Amino acid sequence: MLQKPRGRGRPSGQSEREKDWGRGGDCRAARGGVAEEAPSTSRGVGGSSQGARRAEASPAVGPRSQQQLELKVAELVQFLLIKDQKKIPIKRSDILKHVIGDYRDIFPNLLKLAAERLEYVFGYKLVELEPKSNSYILINSLEPVEEDAELRGDQGTPTTGLLMIVLGLIFMKGNTIKETEVWDFLRRLGVFPAKKHLIFGDPKKLITEDFVRQRYLEYRPIPHTDPVDYEFQWGPRTNLETSKMKVLKFVAKVHKQDPKDWPAQYCEALADEEARARPQTVGAAPSVGTAEGRRGKGTG
Repeated sequence: MLQKPRGRGRPSGQSEREKDWGRGGDCRAARGGVAEEAPSTSRGVGGSSQGARRAEASPAVGPRSQQQLELKVAELVQFLLIKDQKKIPIKRSDILKHVIGDYRDIFPNLLKLAAERLEYVFGYKLVELEPKSNSYILINSLEPVEEDAELRGDQGTPTTGLLMIVLGLIFMKGNTIKETEVWDFLRRLGVFPAKKHLIFGDPKKLITEDFVRQRYLEYRPIPHTDPVDYEFQWGPRTNLETSKMKVLKFVAKVHKQDPKDWPAQYCEALADEEARARPQTVGAAPSVGTAEGRRGKGTG
């Protein structure tokens, strides 16, 4: 989920995406290409300001690993969520003092990545209270992005961001993913199965019980595993409320990439769109039959 702060260095970024979301394949319908680097956020969080320029002017430090950057962004997100509980503006100086430390040279990038995660995962926007005030607040993201509007619906809850992430992982991993892989990924976002979360409450119950009961996810044990492991697939409600293409666009938006950068998934999503466009029998749900058939073959 986390994109490297630098937009350049395409090969390494591609390998990180493939490790997280699944390996892309070849497809005639898919067209490769380098995605343009995304512009800064319009509300000033990702843009340049005097404070950001001062941070960038700090002495250069050696390169950090992807894991170090992910941990620092997760720490920053957690700090912002905790401070927001009091509804008091969060000062840039406090962020620098309590979280950033010797990462000041890349503070603007860290803040931008944290802002993106807050919006897509938790449903909050990080905005500067007033121009050049160097203080921030979190506001509810009332308008859903186009790609996941169907799933957000009227719920207006940040849990939808977590659901979209899980749906994206399932699709990018070949429509089935082990539960252990899901938690390995979510831990990098600061979401742990056995730890209460400020926003999601009990994440394990939310994912393995609530989303399953709502029929967004299918959750079942994997045969012949000891200790027993579980796997996830899309549930029938997901197939009715969204599509593979919309979930792929969500993943691409988070990574600031083009959906065509994952050729195999893009081809599958195109085929799904074509199937949905064909006349359906009354009462039939697109794609559900295919998933059921695949499960029947796998468990027979």
